[in-house]
Amino acid sequence: MTRLVFSLLLAAAVSLGAAQRAERAALLSPDDPRFLQPAPDVCVVRLDTSTGTIDVEVTRAWAPRGADRFVSLVRAGYYDDVRFFRVTPGKWAQFGINGDPAIAKAWRTRTLQDDPFVNHSNVKGTLAFAFAVPNGRTTQVFINLQDNSATHDKEPFVPFGRIVSGLDVADALNSEYAEGPGGIRAGRQDAFFDGGNGWLAAQFPRLDFIRRATVRP
Repeated sequence: MTRLVFSLLLAAAVSLGAAQRAERAALLSPDDPRFLQPAPDVCVVRLDTSTGTIDVEVTRAWAPRGADRFVSLVRAGYYDDVRFFRVTPGKWAQFGINGDPAIAKAWRTRTLQDDPFVNHSNVKGTLAFAFAVPNGRTTQVFINLQDNSATHDKEPFVPFGRIVSGLDVADALNSEYAEGPGGIRAGRQDAFFDGGNGWLAAQFPRLDFIRRATVRP
């Protein structure tokens, strides 16, 4: 390896390390102004997962607060390396607890006011934020793997987007652990928040995950 090539590789590694540290610092600061930026009226978020690619069309008019939160977290890298920790076949697939315990805890209580339900139902392929109590949405999101409108619309879980490509990938997410550490309402997520991806790897080693989430141009 020539000295020039080595120098270029070293510079690239240093730059990448600095970028990753800056990204983590931002995610540890939920009050950072970047998290108040509105989402575009319509945009596509790509989830590059361990089983394939899922494209989600986010429509801000459906749920402005939810869309803003989701897109700002995607832009900041929050959903990168995040596991689908609760997958019930034919019902839902849930994700959204960051694998770094410090980041996950920084966002755990950063709740949003509810968006009004505007008649976009929880049909198969839509995404909405999970919550335990009114005005309790934070970072956890689920994909409807069936038409859940009969039960979910009346809560209401308010969809902010829908899968436009890769629904088959969502259907194929590993469901062997089913409820896994459970949803917010089950009250069993503390160990996950404390242990992060390391705890998940020990307890549920074959969970599928999001390699990287990006807002498409």
